[in-house]
Amino acid sequence: MKHVEVTMVRIYLTEGQGILASLLKRLHDWEKVKGVTVFRGISGFGHSGVVHTSVAVDLMLDLPVVVEFFDEPEKVASILEHLSTTISPGHMIFWNANVNVE
Repeated sequence: MKHVEVTMVRIYLTEGQGILASLLKRLHDWEKVKGVTVFRGISGFGHSGVVHTSVAVDLMLDLPVVVEFFDEPEKVASILEHLSTTISPGHMIFWNANVNVE
């Protein structure tokens, strides 16, 4: 099986931050990364200790959101540099991975 090295990125947000749409637009339209997935959490908390959760009677739209994407390491390094002014410190993690190719 052939594979190429990529860099995976995971970004932690909450819906209430209001930056998801602009982040997706940047990754899709401007950066044209190879793949993006957005996960909406049912519960979570960060450095503030505030628990963001969803229950049947709760209409709060400030749930945790995780955005994952991958691309070539050099391209991701450039993207991370741009995102460092938008995403709070400690909310982006990244690692090397391999993706299978034909």
